[in-house]
Amino acid sequence: MAWLSDPGAWAGRLVFTRGLALIYLVAFLAALRQFRPLIGTAGMLPVPRFLARTTFRRSPSLFHLHWSDGSFAACCWAGLVLAAAALGGLVDRLPIGGWVAVWAVLWVLYLSIVNVGQIWYGFGWESLLLEAGFLTIFLGPASVAPPTLLMWLLRWLLFRLEFGAGLIKMRGDPCWRDLTCLRYHHETQPMPNAASWWFHHLGPRLHTVETLANHATQLVIIWGVLAPQPVATGAALVVIVTQGYLVLSGNFAWLNWLTLVLATSLVDGRVWAWLGLHAPAHLSAPDWYVWLIVAVAAGLTALSWRPARNLLSPRQKMNASFDPLHLVNTYGAFGSVTRTRHEVIVEGTDDPRPGPGTVWREYEFRGKPGDVRRRPPQVAPYHLRLDWLMWFVGIDPGYGGRWLTAFLRRLLEGDRATLRLLRSAPFPPGAPPAFVRVLLYRYRFTTRQERRATGAWWSRTPAGVLVDPLSLDRTSRVR
Repeated sequence: MAWLSDPGAWAGRLVFTRGLALIYLVAFLAALRQFRPLIGTAGMLPVPRFLARTTFRRSPSLFHLHWSDGSFAACCWAGLVLAAAALGGLVDRLPIGGWVAVWAVLWVLYLSIVNVGQIWYGFGWESLLLEAGFLTIFLGPASVAPPTLLMWLLRWLLFRLEFGAGLIKMRGDPCWRDLTCLRYHHETQPMPNAASWWFHHLGPRLHTVETLANHATQLVIIWGVLAPQPVATGAALVVIVTQGYLVLSGNFAWLNWLTLVLATSLVDGRVWAWLGLHAPAHLSAPDWYVWLIVAVAAGLTALSWRPARNLLSPRQKMNASFDPLHLVNTYGAFGSVTRTRHEVIVEGTDDPRPGPGTVWREYEFRGKPGDVRRRPPQVAPYHLRLDWLMWFVGIDPGYGGRWLTAFLRRLLEGDRATLRLLRSAPFPPGAPPAFVRVLLYRYRFTTRQERRATGAWWSRTPAGVLVDPLSLDRTSRVR
């Protein structure tokens, strides 16, 4: 059954699995550092409350068996250790059964987190990591030949990811069809970095070129990943370059990083050999492993019909999972692009009777814009979940749901875990504010002249009040 293995994909598999281990490492680290104020027992959207109204069948998770903040932290630490072992190459030294066990545990641990994470984990790259992670369970260590069927399922995943994103754009905002979306996107994207300012000022013609290149990659060139070599390698290299461009121009957690890593799995072994990465002379696989691969590939192919149908549907869903295990999903991003940026600004005061003369002091978030003179930071592939949700609130206050009130209450209480989510707070835990309020500002990038004159990256103007001054005795813990 030599046709079921692909020795030429050995180096691509190695690079892909090491890259995926790095993404897992970042994901578990972000979960460990942020879970207590977000979904912990005393968090804004506590997991125990969520578990009380759902079932294991709807949201499979180890935390149905037992929940505590300590067990969640242990889950994250276990994921960090195993991901580090995979990144360091230790898992490649194991027999096939050991490889399967380690990657299966990584997948189960992260699935358990995502399925209780609620709105904080409702991003497409969570499902992308789980789908890629499930495939990796069966890819095998360095001592076995890469399974052809699984390597083709990685191609199918990359195709759906890119082609779905291209279709959602063409079916969505008219600015993708008239090639003007990138005149706005660099400025209005969820979390710009410092380079976003420069990309925004490229000029209309270059923004048109950017948009055309995006369409060409996601709608035309991506078909090459389903072709034989060397065409697949050529298409994969284009994806790698375009994803690198996106990494430079913004912060999208690990979406672009993982897409780039996926594309490396398609690069032909001859290219990696030219770069100095050579496959061992002898590779083999036991029959039981080959038949396991056949069974897994058959099951995932059967599950692919709904994502495939979604691609053809005029009512295409964006970033949706069709099963609670997130095995085969549909992807897409920025079907619509906002033309103006409205930023949520949270302020507090120790004045017991706020009035026209009250001095309000601003809370500064780690990633999202606030202080106009602060350089937009590079945070990806790390994911700042609170900052991302605040961007959605700026578009529609309804995204705040119950968690925004809970967040403000914790500021009024001086909750240490919540304050650690922020870059800086004007009131220490022992001396919380008497009132907080939420304002809305219209933000835009400064022009080159304004930047030279003031040193500011942003210019902002008031756009309204989202939440009037609120005191602790006027709030109630969201139940």
